[in-house]
Amino acid sequence: MDPNELNKIIDILNPENKPGRITIITRMGAENMRVKLPHLVRAVRRAGQIVTWVTDPMHGNTIKAPNGLKTRPFDAIRAEVRAFFDVHEQEGSHPGGVHLEMTGQNVTECIGGSRTVTFDDLGSRYHTHCDPRLNASQSLELAFIIAERLQKRRITARKFN
Repeated sequence: MDPNELNKIIDILNPENKPGRITIITRMGAENMRVKLPHLVRAVRRAGQIVTWVTDPMHGNTIKAPNGLKTRPFDAIRAEVRAFFDVHEQEGSHPGGVHLEMTGQNVTECIGGSRTVTFDDLGSRYHTHCDPRLNASQSLELAFIIAERLQKRRITARKFN
């Protein structure tokens, strides 16, 4: 999206710039996140707009496996989450949230993770009726990555305050 167009839309939807009114959900893949998100964040900050930034690393990383099933590579999801946090850190803005499709069940819908799910594993416990979900192990792995980033951010903020 063009940064100027984004600001126009925000102005239309929230002309009084009330906090909590606008949530911008990014879903663009890790490499696009690093290239395109900084321009959007800068434009919104320059305009003084108050928004909540959320990443959805699931939808920008859906692929079709050789067996025809929809899946999502864990490495791509993790890379997009890291890119989201990196960009906000570099731009001095606040990463406001992460959207994930996940389950506590031991499904095999997304490939990768520390307990590697492969393309060959997909059919064994592929239970989704819609979108592939992270399983319990993959969800915890990603939760720890996010928690470490937030802790690092908090520690860094304390040093400068």
